Amino acid sequence: MTTRLNPITTPRFEARAEKARRNKEAALAAFIGKKAEIDEMLARLQALSDDHFNCHPDEAGWAMVGTLEHYASLLKRITDSAFGEGEHAR
Repeated sequence: MTTRLNPITTPRFEARAEKARRNKEAALAAFIGKKAEIDEMLARLQALSDDHFNCHPDEAGWAMVGTLEHYASLLKRITDSAFGEGEHAR
């Protein structure tokens, strides 16, 4: 009669489980770091928008409109991707 080892209690399984746990912790730390990075960018953009993108009303012209159009197109790509809209519609 052959004795079978319980795969859940073997050192090899425990090593894999520990590696998986460390990998999950690393992924969570990376996620939190990227989220903080995005939050900071969003806060900076909001502050810039609140200040009318550093544009005094007397200085507003078509060049500034073009700049804002460019910003809006980049943000639309992000929101379309995040919400599954536009070319990213599901």
